Amino acid sequence: MLVLGLLGGCSGSPAGEAEPAAAQADVTLVIGAYSVVKDVFAELLPKFKEQWKEQTGQTVVFQESYEASGTQARAIIGGFEADVAVLAMEGDLQRIRDAGLIERDWREGPYRGNITTSIAVIGTRAGNPLGIGGWEDLMKPGVKVLYPNPQTSGGAQWDINAIYGAGLKQSERETGQKDPAYAKRYLERVHANIESLDKSGRASMAAFEYGVGDAIVTYENELLARIAKGVAYDIVVPDDTILIENPAAVVDRNVDKRGTREVAEAFLTFLRSVETQRYLASQGFRPVEPQAAEEARASYTTPPGLFDIGYLGGWAEVKKSLYSKRGVWYQVLAGI
Repeated sequence: MLVLGLLGGCSGSPAGEAEPAAAQADVTLVIGAYSVVKDVFAELLPKFKEQWKEQTGQTVVFQESYEASGTQARAIIGGFEADVAVLAMEGDLQRIRDAGLIERDWREGPYRGNITTSIAVIGTRAGNPLGIGGWEDLMKPGVKVLYPNPQTSGGAQWDINAIYGAGLKQSERETGQKDPAYAKRYLERVHANIESLDKSGRASMAAFEYGVGDAIVTYENELLARIAKGVAYDIVVPDDTILIENPAAVVDRNVDKRGTREVAEAFLTFLRSVETQRYLASQGFRPVEPQAAEEARASYTTPPGLFDIGYLGGWAEVKKSLYSKRGVWYQVLAGI
């Protein structure tokens, strides 16, 4: 790339004349993203490339990596020089920030740093042959359930949070207060029917499409995207479920090292633009940009018991109470 840049600088422009915009060196933008956005980025990246070329004369060359959110975060911390991190949850970005790679608080940006939202839902085979209507139907004998492994997948943590939070909601209705022990039993009863714990949300969906399991706990947008491509699924929206927030941030240390801050920040602005948010809505994501969100509102179901991560005490508390070495999830996994 350096050689090409030098050759471009000797291409014959008269002394004292600026190079035309089209002769500017290419810029490489490295994206580390969670697996679920791979398909939409296949459409969005060429659009951003075209827009950036028109605005600056530069050609963007993309290097892309799509992995489970937790795996992606570990890769970036371990040395993968992503300019932009697009992950499944705040906690994974926080780990990158705690490692010193993100210097600014991305939550102070537009829409608290998020680019989309979704909700945790249940997918069933066409026609919902088992008559599943909510989380408690996943506890019935013989129902085979899929969700990914929360040790590797941020999406799986949203799934577990949704089920555990629904247990808290149910206990609150019955006793007037949140009962963590009740919520743990609620989660245990669903997990007793688990058929497969895959690496990522995308891997879990692939297994479901292959014919594994009767029901899958996943993002609403994942099912809507598959249905739009002709796959016959039913979507069950539980009365109590969680609002999923998907953040993105510039990885400061990497963009400053590679000189890519301007294009990286422009890419995040592009992701939050009205036009991009409309496209994301058409692919099943819930937009964060107000105009696109209002236009898409009628397309989505808002369950009566929708809650956000704050209902569980926020990510710091969730990491401690559910996903620490002695947390609820590991107790459920170990059967203790």
